[in-house]
Amino acid sequence: MRRAPIVLVTTVIGTTGVLMFKPHEITPSVASSSSSSSSSSSSQDATVSKSGSTTTATGSAISTQFGDTQVQVTIKAGKITDVKTVQLPGNEPQSVQISNAAVPTLRESALSKQSAAIDSVSGATITSQSYAASLQSALDKAGFKAADGSTAPTTTPTESEEHGHGGGFGDRGGFG
Repeated sequence: MRRAPIVLVTTVIGTTGVLMFKPHEITPSVASSSSSSSSSSSSQDATVSKSGSTTTATGSAISTQFGDTQVQVTIKAGKITDVKTVQLPGNEPQSVQISNAAVPTLRESALSKQSAAIDSVSGATITSQSYAASLQSALDKAGFKAADGSTAPTTTPTESEEHGHGGGFGDRGGFG
């Protein structure tokens, strides 16, 4: 019974410490950690350059709670031939990992569908949506229209809409 007051006091102090804990807020930097080498181009808004039958367009930077996403698309003879990431979400280490894992799948989907209306990568909904929105912005700036007329939403995704990185684009993939 002599230990009961000590255990009770320790429990109260521990519980109080947990309840008073305030997590450190991360302030976003101008360039994400995954794109520090492209920080000079990450400040660009949508730009277009044409050379013969080749058009290269940089989409708008799409801001999310995890960081900015921006892509550049190359179109040759009316077909999407390449999609490069200019900027990816990098406010948190987990965001960097999720984005880096999702980008190859998103790129392949854009190349195969010849559109920004791409499938979401399960577990990377916010990255998928912001990638598609930036790609759609680039395609709009380049004057490219998908053969099937499909387009991607150009709104900024939020965590409250999709409950974090997970989920999907409703009926087009994922579990959401």
